Amino acid sequence: MLLSARKLALAFVLLTCAGTLSGCQSQFPGLHLTIATGSTDGVYDALGRQLAISWGQQMNITQPRVQGTAGSLENIDRLRNGTADVGFGDADAVTNPDQGPRKLRALARIYDDYIQIVVRADLPIKQLSDLNGRHVSIGQDGSQVQLVANRILTAGGVHGEVPERLSLNDSIKAMEAGTVDAFFWSGGLPTDTITSLGEAVQIRLLDLGSDPSGVVQKMVDQFSVYRPAVVPAGDYEPDSAAVTTLVVPNFLLVTDKMSDDVAQALVRGLFEAIPQLILVNTAARAIDIHTAIFTEPVPLHPGAEAYYRSTKP
Repeated sequence: MLLSARKLALAFVLLTCAGTLSGCQSQFPGLHLTIATGSTDGVYDALGRQLAISWGQQMNITQPRVQGTAGSLENIDRLRNGTADVGFGDADAVTNPDQGPRKLRALARIYDDYIQIVVRADLPIKQLSDLNGRHVSIGQDGSQVQLVANRILTAGGVHGEVPERLSLNDSIKAMEAGTVDAFFWSGGLPTDTITSLGEAVQIRLLDLGSDPSGVVQKMVDQFSVYRPAVVPAGDYEPDSAAVTTLVVPNFLLVTDKMSDDVAQALVRGLFEAIPQLILVNTAARAIDIHTAIFTEPVPLHPGAEAYYRSTKP
């Protein structure tokens, strides 16, 4: 009876290994991945760090290395030059997905980034033109924040602001210190560090929908990747009103140099990890298999296409 029990236990272990590969030989021996995220206090970085943990466990590989970066533009550069394997990127940061020796390919559309213009509530800044002569952080070099900030300021006819090129964390510190009056941010809702800022300084978001310059329509007309959206009332401050702004989709990107089987496993792992990603930041609630395939202007990676085809009834 004892021998029989041992044989049964061994058979169970072998079946478990064959079925899940968890704790057994990896399907991807020697695979090492690097994920380019964004500002270390932003949503991309938080989600990227959780994905690294989840992918490492799901695929039984060395936990991927996470690189904090300036944002989408730098992430795309790293993908193209081969110093990153996976990266977050906004649609407006992609100029030509087939440019260079490594062509950009998408694993999934993640969620929409909300363009947020945070101003001190005690200052008379009600519209874009009120930023003239003000100290405004437009995001650090290499970030999508700076790209969209410059587009909005140009469309709104604002040319007299005093630009600071600061990361999100540095923008928040500067606002707490009183050295900037407003800053631009592009990210999911809520961004936890902005929530924390509201506990130290009274802040509000600038409403672009009511701006006399018509900036929202101008941006939508000129750039097809943007669309209007509403930041709900009370999102950062309990008594704050809803404001209209712009959103831009963001993607999880790789290149055509990634093998199909690895890309397919990463996409599968992304959706399996959603419960853990939501715990990191509620923006992950928007990750949805039905919208994930809409990644224009970046084509889906063939491995990602294979995964989505496999989920159809």
